Amino acid sequence: MASGAAARTLGARRRVRVEHPAAARTRSAEDWWWDRLAPSGSGYHLLQSDSMLLVLPGPGPARPRSQRRAARRAQRLRSPGSRTAEAKPRTTPAPTPLQEPDPGWGDRVPLEILLQIFGLLVAADGPIPFLGRAARVCRRWNEAASQPALWHTLTLSPPLAGRPAKSGAKAEKKLLSSLEWLMPNRLSQLRRLTLIHWKFQIHPVLKLVSESCPWLTFLKLSDCHGVTPDALIMLAKACPQLHSLDIQHSMVESTAVVSFLEEAGPRMRKLWLTYNSQTTAILGALLGSCCPQLQVLEVSTGLNHNIIPLQLPVEALQKGCPQLQPSRRAMTPGPGFPSLEELCLASSTCNFVSNEVLGRLLHGSPHLRLLDLRGCARITPAGLHDLPCQELEQLHLGLYGMSDRLTLAKEGSPLLTQKWCHSLRELDLSGQGFSEKDLEQALAVFSGTPGGSHLALCSLNLRGTQVTPGTVSSVINSCPGLLHLNLESCRCLPRGLKRAYRGPEEVQWCLEQLLTTLPYPS
Repeated sequence: MASGAAARTLGARRRVRVEHPAAARTRSAEDWWWDRLAPSGSGYHLLQSDSMLLVLPGPGPARPRSQRRAARRAQRLRSPGSRTAEAKPRTTPAPTPLQEPDPGWGDRVPLEILLQIFGLLVAADGPIPFLGRAARVCRRWNEAASQPALWHTLTLSPPLAGRPAKSGAKAEKKLLSSLEWLMPNRLSQLRRLTLIHWKFQIHPVLKLVSESCPWLTFLKLSDCHGVTPDALIMLAKACPQLHSLDIQHSMVESTAVVSFLEEAGPRMRKLWLTYNSQTTAILGALLGSCCPQLQVLEVSTGLNHNIIPLQLPVEALQKGCPQLQPSRRAMTPGPGFPSLEELCLASSTCNFVSNEVLGRLLHGSPHLRLLDLRGCARITPAGLHDLPCQELEQLHLGLYGMSDRLTLAKEGSPLLTQKWCHSLRELDLSGQGFSEKDLEQALAVFSGTPGGSHLALCSLNLRGTQVTPGTVSSVINSCPGLLHLNLESCRCLPRGLKRAYRGPEEVQWCLEQLLTTLPYPS
């Protein structure tokens, strides 16, 4: 009897010794996670519901009695004078009081990965304000956001909008004080800089750029005043990689631009100007071969229609800048350029560019890909057929804003499609006075081309022409890659179909409707 009682007593003690620490460990781990998620004194508390655990600000409600009792029991077990603690050592160490918050996952991401992620965001939206906000997240993010390689493109503009001059000058000074730290610490690898609406502090800003941004390649000054020759010369000397300058819509003295071109001319690739009374001096420097490597020249006339047309000797420009590729402005034409790829002579009003002028301009330009002659009513298909370019991809001949009296009857449109049907991707004949038969012959070239499924035509604008339903349906059948078709104001088409069609589904719907309206052959 005594031995049996002793055995039962020993078994009970063993059960107590086995089960009690496990329950204590469970309660201790739960309490440890509770304190870990919302430590005391942090200003947050936990609220547990059926399917979620919320971390809310504020002191929060008191814990249930069972949880308070479990916390006190776990504390007694952790105390050095506890009898239970002496009986068996702890298997799970109790968490030490938190000295600082958990840094979180952001601090565990490798710096190289963060730089890749930040680089994608900067490429999409620019460095500001993203990098400034990311630098406040944690130390690792601050380190990543501070890398100068991410600050390669920047646009700076002081606060705008109808504020008086005094407040504008004050805002520019405030931004300038920030740039005094930002330039040497973040923008040492800046490549592209755009300055907009600087009226008072443009000289100090350009001085900072010249001192801190030696890798600058592109500078744009939009609506900036007070740009001096000293500032541009200093910039040209301090930034040996600078090859693109955009000063459209800015008040920049011609002497400043000429001095800059004389210093940085041999490496200049792109130049954007606004035509005014001082542009002649700048173009004179270009004609003097100060920029032999210039590839892009754009002279904007703005919206002022009363300005005197620019008379430019293109022959001399060809000698001074033989590497010019795109020429996008309505200027007096001259001989062509061997490297010319794009030419835009478009105008919203009727201009008087003739076949002879166009031939002189494009003589020796076999690589032309884009030709925009919208508004050039005197250009004929015969004149276009004589051009030396054989791989033209975009041809725009639309007459927009013209009255019916200025739309002359023309013929010869088959000359255009016969020459470029294999390479044309976009064809615009809007408003042209070609007859029904002439258009039928021109567009029939696409259906008569061997291997018609490989035609490149994807956009066709026939707005206001005399195209017939049979001609349109034939083109759609022959050009499966057609994505845009404009049939607005086409008098020979039935009602309901005179509109623009975008996408292959709408183009096919147009074909189905045209086939239902065509008369059956007798």
